[in-house]
Amino acid sequence: MKIRYYIDVQKKQPHIYNHSVNEKEVEYILLNAGEDRPGAEGSRIAIGQTESGRYLRIIYVLDSDRSEIFVITGYELKGKPLLAYCRRLRRKGKR
Repeated sequence: MKIRYYIDVQKKQPHIYNHSVNEKEVEYILLNAGEDRPGAEGSRIAIGQTESGRYLRIIYVLDSDRSEIFVITGYELKGKPLLAYCRRLRRKGKR
C-alpha cells in the first residue's frame, strides 16, 4: 500500500517532522496499531507503540479504493491521552 504525507508548505517537508515523527515510525504504527478507529470528517486515527517505545497517534485518510493512505499528521501521546489509551487497552485485554 502506498503512503503519502501532508507536506508543510513553508518547510517543504512532511508535517510529521514538526512533531519529531519520521516515516518509519508512521509505517510501523499503521501496520501494528493497538487501536485504529474513525476520526472526524472521514479520517482515521491509529494509535500504537513504536519499536523504540514511543506511543504515537497518526491521523490519516484512506483513498476511495483503499490502495493509498494519506497521512495528515502524527504526534507523540503524552499525559492524559496516553493514560486513557493504556486504560482502553487494559479493558480490551491487550496489555
